[in-house]
Parts: sequence; C-alpha cells; structure tokens
Amino acid sequence: MTNHKATIPVIDHDLIEVFHGALIQHGAINNRIYLMKIKDGDPFDLAPALLEKARVNHYTKVLVKIPNTAGQPFLDSGYIQEAEIPNLYSGNQDAVFLAYYLSKDRKVENNIPENEKVYQLSIEKQVSSESIQNIPLDNKYTMHNLTQDNIPEIAALYNTVFPSYPFPINEPSFLLESMESHVDYFGIKMGGKLIALSSLEKDTENSNAEMTDFATLPKWQGFSLAKHLLVRMEREAKQKGIKIAYTIARAESPGINIVFTKNAYQYGGRLINNTHISGHIESMNIWYKAL
Repeated sequence: MTNHKATIPVIDHDLIEVFHGALIQHGAINNRIYLMKIKDGDPFDLAPALLEKARVNHYTKVLVKIPNTAGQPFLDSGYIQEAEIPNLYSGNQDAVFLAYYLSKDRKVENNIPENEKVYQLSIEKQVSSESIQNIPLDNKYTMHNLTQDNIPEIAALYNTVFPSYPFPINEPSFLLESMESHVDYFGIKMGGKLIALSSLEKDTENSNAEMTDFATLPKWQGFSLAKHLLVRMEREAKQKGIKIAYTIARAESPGINIVFTKNAYQYGGRLINNTHISGHIESMNIWYKAL
C-alpha cells in the first residue's frame, strides 16, 4: 500500500484511550470526556473517576453511552439522562446517554429556537418504514465501497468540508486504522472524482452500527447524495448482522436530520453543547432505527 503521509493539514483532536477498563475519548477540543464503550469498566468505579478526571483537566462535560442496566451509579452521582436508544445492545438491551456538566454555561443549550425548528421540521418529514421512497441513484453518479487506496481522497474531502471534527477523519493514519478495525467507508463519485462519502462504524459484538461522517462537497449538496449513502450503508449493515442503526446528527443542520427521518429513524434525544464540529461546539440529535 502507498505511504499515505499526506500533505493534508492536521486538525487537533481529542485522545482515545482505555480508562478504568472503559473506552473513552477526551480532550480540550470537545472540552469533555465521552465514554464510548463501558467494556470491562465497573459503573460504581467509573461514575466518580470520570468526574475526577474531568475536574483535573478542567473539562466542562462528561458524557457516557452505556447500557441502561449500568446507569444507576451514574444517576446517583448526579448525571442526567439526555437521550436513549432502545435495544441498542444485541437488539435486546437499551442504551442511555447520561451527562454531567461541570459548567453552568455548558449546560445551557445554544440556539434553542434554531434547534427546535430543525427538530420540528425533521419530525414533519418523518415517514414509516413502509412509506420510504428509495429513488435510484442518477446514472451520472457511481456508488463505491471505499478502500485503503481511497484514503488520500477521503482525507482531502473531509478536510474540505469540516473546519473541525470530533475525530481525526482527515488524517490518513486514523482512516487506515479505522478501516482495518471496524469502519466501512462509502463514497459517491462523479467523473471519477469523490464528491460525497459516509462511514458505517460497526459494533459487531453488540450488533449495532453508527451511521456517521457524512460529507458532501458544497457544489453537490442538495442532490440527496447522503440519502443514497444511508440506504447503501443500511443494506450492508443488515448483511453483516447489524440489528440497530443510529446516528448523532448536528442539531442545527436540517439537511442531515431530515435524511434520517425520511428513512424512518426515530428520535432518541438531544446531547446539549456536546461536539466541536465545523468550528464550534454544537448540540447533537440522536436518531435510531431497527434494521
């Protein structure tokens, strides 16, 4: 494989590491700790330990995504529930997103009128699984399962679309590592040029997947390319035994929220002032769907 030490600028990003048996992401960019997988962690140990780590590092939020059966120690420690996804784990155990705010300002949602307008518009566009309209991709475009050979163009597209992002998706080394472990990337090309892409982040152990990292070059936005990518990823996910798909979407972006509600996704809640993306910290909506 070609050495992909590209000339693409590096965006600072937060660290992913194992902490007390759990997988977390933390750092100054998002100014928070995110417990992504509890793994072998003990909830009674993790609940206070995460808060102590946040205080030491002067973070203003701790977010945990955990099975609901592990939630009580966190709730007893002052965490509050922001969202949930029914049956996320192996199709039979609910997930909850619990948050602890170490700053009053971080707890106050920004852009409430805009976020609520996007939410209401998304719900108005929501359809049932039986009513989904899948229009074939225009033949001027081609759909691709992207490979390691595509890493330079993947990184370049993400670098063009996102001034900042919670994960280093514009770094070739990160893309390679994710491809080799648990992420499938999909793209749409026109005339051989990559113009839109997304990723299927698989948790095969728990039979779920996050539909994420959607990006379309500005010139090609408004042509439903994200919708076609989502449909393709759902088909691939089903073939891999995935039972639940979900996304964490920018609350202020009508386009991406509507993509999911038009494909029968249900609302799971909002993560307040959660993610540093496109230059600032934004709230994020949770959408989910049983496949």
